Amino acid sequence: MSATRYTYLGPEGTFTEAALRTLPEAATRELVPMVSVPAALDAVRNGDAAAALVPIENSVEGGITTTLDQLVSGEPLMIYREVLLSIKFALLVRPGTTLADIKTITAHPAAQPQVRNWLKANLPEALWESSASNADGARLVQEGRYDAAFAGEFAAATYGLEPLITDIHDAVNAQTRFVLVGRPARPAAPTGADKTSVVLWQREDHPGALLELLQEFSVRGVNLMLLQSRPTGEGIGNYCFAIDAEGHISERRVGEALMGLRRICPEVRFLGSYPRAEVTLDDVGVPRAGTSDAEFDEAAEWLARCQDGRL
Repeated sequence: MSATRYTYLGPEGTFTEAALRTLPEAATRELVPMVSVPAALDAVRNGDAAAALVPIENSVEGGITTTLDQLVSGEPLMIYREVLLSIKFALLVRPGTTLADIKTITAHPAAQPQVRNWLKANLPEALWESSASNADGARLVQEGRYDAAFAGEFAAATYGLEPLITDIHDAVNAQTRFVLVGRPARPAAPTGADKTSVVLWQREDHPGALLELLQEFSVRGVNLMLLQSRPTGEGIGNYCFAIDAEGHISERRVGEALMGLRRICPEVRFLGSYPRAEVTLDDVGVPRAGTSDAEFDEAAEWLARCQDGRL
C-alpha cells in the first residue's frame, strides 16, 4: 500500500482538492485526482492509496448519495477525519465570453440546487448538463463543449478561464462536508468532540421498526446528527440507514448503543469514530443525566453487588 498517496475527487481544481489541502498532512502526501468518488475509494480498497477525501454531505441537499452508497457496500472502509468547507461558486467562462453569450452550463449535480435561484434570475434559458465534478465542468468549458461552468474561483487559472461572476450561492453560509476514508483500523483516541458513523439494516419491516433502532440511541442519551435511508437493492421498500451520532465508540453510552443495535440488526457496519470538524470541547454539551461513563460504571458496580448479594 502507498502510505504517502491520498486520492480525491478530481480533476485538479475541485472543492474536494481545496478541502484536502486544508489538512496539515496533505503537504507531505502525493495528492492524486480521480475521475469519480468510486474510483477514489477503490484506490484505497486495492492498496494504491492510503486514504481518499470525498464529499459526503452538503448543507443544502443533505447526503451525497454516491459516497454513502460506496461506503454502505463493498469491502469495508472507515472514516478518520472530516473537513467542512464553505462553498461559493464562480461562473467560469472562456476569455471574452459575456453573460448574453451563455447558452449552456455545466457543473457537478450537487451544485445545481445551490445555484438554482441564481440561474432562474440570471440565465433562465440556459441549458444545464451535469459533469463528473465542478472542475471537470471547467475543463469541458476550456475544450469548448460548454459556454460556462459553476466551480470554485480558484479553478479558473488551472483551466485558462475567467470568473465572469463570483460569490454565487442561493443559501448563505452553504457548506460541504468531506471525509477522509481509509482501510479499517483502530479509531483515533477520543477528543471529547467526536462523531460516530454507522449503517444499519433492519431484520424485517414492521410498524415501529425504525423507532426500535433509534431508541437504542435515545435511551442512552446519544444525539443523532444525520439519518438517511438508502435502498439495499433487494426490492422496493427495502432500505438501510446511514447514521451519524455524537460521541466516540469508546464512550460507554455510544458503545452500548452499538451493542444494542448489533443484537437487533442483521448487519451493522461501523464507519468510524473521528473528531468533529470545527468543534471544540466548549461547543459540546454535557451528557444527559445518567449517560456519562462514570454513571455507567457506577450502575455496573451496583449490578455486580446485587449479583454477589452485597446489598
